[in-house]
Amino acid sequence: MRSTRQRISTWFLEGIRRSQRPEGHQDSWWNVMCLTGVDYFSSLSYAPGIAFLAAGLLSPLATVILVLLTLFGALPVYCRVAQRSPHGQGSIAMLERLLPGWRGKLFVLCLLGFAATDFIITITLSAADAATHLVQNPLIHNSLRPFLVDHRMAVTIIMLTVLGGIFLKGFREAISIAVILVWFYLGLSSVVVITGMCHLSSNWWMVKDWWHQLFIAHGSIWSMLGISCLLFPKLALGLSGFETGVAVMPLVKGDANDNEQHPEGRVRNTKRLLAAAAIIMSLFLLASSISTSILIPPQQFEPGGEANGRAIAYLAHKYLGSGFGTAYDVSTVLILWFAGASAMTGLLSLVPKYLPRYGMAPDWAKARRPLVTFYTLVSFAVTFIFHADVDAQGSAYATGVLVLMTSAAIASLLSVSKESLLKRLAFLGITFVFCYTTIANTIERPDGIKIASFFILVILVTSFASRIARSTELRIHRTVLDDQAKEFIDNASRKVVRLVAHRPGQINYEVKAAEAANNHNIAQDEIIFVEVRISDASDFDDDVLDVSGEKVGQYKVLKCSSTAVPNALAALMLYLRNQTHQIPHLYLGWTEGNPIVYILKYLFWGEGETAPVTREILRKAEPNPNKRPKVHVG
Repeated sequence: MRSTRQRISTWFLEGIRRSQRPEGHQDSWWNVMCLTGVDYFSSLSYAPGIAFLAAGLLSPLATVILVLLTLFGALPVYCRVAQRSPHGQGSIAMLERLLPGWRGKLFVLCLLGFAATDFIITITLSAADAATHLVQNPLIHNSLRPFLVDHRMAVTIIMLTVLGGIFLKGFREAISIAVILVWFYLGLSSVVVITGMCHLSSNWWMVKDWWHQLFIAHGSIWSMLGISCLLFPKLALGLSGFETGVAVMPLVKGDANDNEQHPEGRVRNTKRLLAAAAIIMSLFLLASSISTSILIPPQQFEPGGEANGRAIAYLAHKYLGSGFGTAYDVSTVLILWFAGASAMTGLLSLVPKYLPRYGMAPDWAKARRPLVTFYTLVSFAVTFIFHADVDAQGSAYATGVLVLMTSAAIASLLSVSKESLLKRLAFLGITFVFCYTTIANTIERPDGIKIASFFILVILVTSFASRIARSTELRIHRTVLDDQAKEFIDNASRKVVRLVAHRPGQINYEVKAAEAANNHNIAQDEIIFVEVRISDASDFDDDVLDVSGEKVGQYKVLKCSSTAVPNALAALMLYLRNQTHQIPHLYLGWTEGNPIVYILKYLFWGEGETAPVTREILRKAEPNPNKRPKVHVG
C-alpha cells in the first residue's frame, strides 16, 4: 500500500524538482495550431450571432474591419511577440524587461490577472456554451430537455472534469484530440458556409435586398464604414486565439539545430501557425457573417430565438436537414468543450515561468499535474459563481482578451523603437486601434474589468502570502568561490572559519574588526569579512551565488551579490561547512529599531532582521543542530 501511495505521489508531483516546461512533448506546427484552434475556431459557433446583435445588417462590414485588424494588426504584433519570447512567455516577458524591480513584478502580476481572466473564463465559458448547445439541439427529446436545462450546471462540471483528466494524462493526448476535433468541426462548418453562399448565389435578390436596406438605413458607403469602425470592438471575441497561439510556442517543433536561447526554427513555425490560423479564421468569419446575416430572420438572433448563439448551426439544420444539423451540433459541443484545452495549455506555460521565480507560488507549482488540478477546481468555482451562464461570463472574457492584446501591441511598439520610421508608425497605428478597442469594450461592458480586478486581487494576495511563507527558504541553488576566496577559506579552515558580516560601502574595516573582537572575543587575524550587495530584491531565487575574495590592506573580504542578505549568508555558511567538513561561525550585530519594520524591510528589500532570519534559514535547511553552522549576535 505504501509503495502504491509513493508511486501515485511521484506521478502526481512529476516535475517538482525541476522547472516544469511543456517542451517535454513537441509536435508539428499544424498540429499545435489545432490545440490553439479549439479556442480560436470554436468562437465561430457564437461569433456571427454576436456580430448581428451588435451591428445588425452592418455585421458583414463590421466583420471586414475585424478581419483587417486580424491580418494587418494582430498577426504582425504576435509574430513580433513570438520572435521576442520564443519560450511562450508572451508580451508579458517583453514588458517585464522594461520595468525592473517591484514595479515590474506588480505590472506582471496585473497582466497575469488579466491572463487568468482570459484563460479561466475561456475554460468555463466554452464548457457552459457547449452545454447550452447540447440543450438547444432540436432532436433532444422534450422529456430529456427539461432534465438537461435543470442540470446544465452538472453537465458543465462533468465537461470540465473530463478536460482536466485529459491534461493529467499529458500534452500528447490533448494535441491528438484537438487535431481530430478541429478538422471535424472545420470540415462540417465548411459544408454549411459553402451551402449558405451557394444559396445566396442562386437567390441573388436576397443580397440586393440586403444592400438596399443598408443604403436606406445609412445613406452612403462611407457612413456604413464609419459606423462599422465604431461597432467592430463588440466583435472582438473573434481575436481570441492569438494569445494562446503564443503561449503554446514551447510545444511547437523547430529545427534539429535550434539554439535553445534563440530557436529560429520554432519561431518560424510559430509564425506559420499564427498566419494559418488567422487566414482560416478570417475566411470563415467573412463567409459566415454574410450568409447568416442575410439568410436568417433578424428575430431569430434575439434571446430565445433559434439562432441565438448558434447561427451556423441554425443554417445547418435549415438547409442540410436535422441529421447533418445534429452532427454539426455534436462537433460544436465537442470543440466548445475542448476549447478550454488551449487555455489550460496557456496557463501551464505562463504561471510556472513567473510566479515560482518570484517566490509567489508554492513549490508544487513547478509540477504540471497539481496545477491542472488547481485550475480545474478554480473552474468549478467560477462555474458555480456564474451559474454556468455564457452571457454573464462574456464581458470578462472580452476584457481579458483585449487587455492582453493591447499589452502585446504596446510591447511590439516599444520593440521597434530603434527601427525604421515606417515600421514605428505602423505599430503605433496598431497600438492605437487596440487601445481604442479595449477602452470601447470596457465602457460598453464594465462588468469585465470588475471581474478581471477580482482575479488580479486574488493573484496579488495569494502571491504575496506565498512569498512571505517562503521567505525563509534557502533560495540559492549553487555557491561558487573564486581562487582568492578559496585561498582565504583554505587558510582559515586550519583553525576555525569565522566570518563577520559587514555592510558594503563602509570601508573602515579596522573599526569593525576591533568591534567584532571585543563583542565576540575572537582574534582579529581570524576574521574574514563577508559583504552581500543587494541585486534585485524583487527577485526570489539566485541560481548561483558568486563569491569573490579581495584583500583590503591586511583584511580579507568575501564579496557577493544576492536578492536577500540572510539567504546569501546562510547559503555561504552551508557551502563552507560542506567544503571544509567543519562548522563555520558567522558573527552579526543586532539591528536598532522596530523589529516589525525590519522584517518588512527584509521581505521587500532583502535586508533587515539579518541575524534571526539567517539563523531560521539555517535551522530549516539543516535540522540537526550539531551539523548546523553557528550564528553569533552581539
